[in-house]
Amino acid sequence: MKANIGSTDRAIRIVIGITVLSLYFFLEGGARYIGLIGLVPILTALINFCPAYSLLGMNTCKVKSNQ
Repeated sequence: MKANIGSTDRAIRIVIGITVLSLYFFLEGGARYIGLIGLVPILTALINFCPAYSLLGMNTCKVKSNQ
């Protein structure tokens, strides 16, 4: 897996992930499990790889070129 998430994208994913994950603690009943979706952006930020980006051919990671 080649990194395809840049530092700005990574920070945004962590903030969004924590925000969505907090719904788990504020909602009641079965709706609270929607907050677990916040684990997805947090996980992708931690491993610096987004499968959706690779499918779409996107890359926000700044890679140094040897040319």
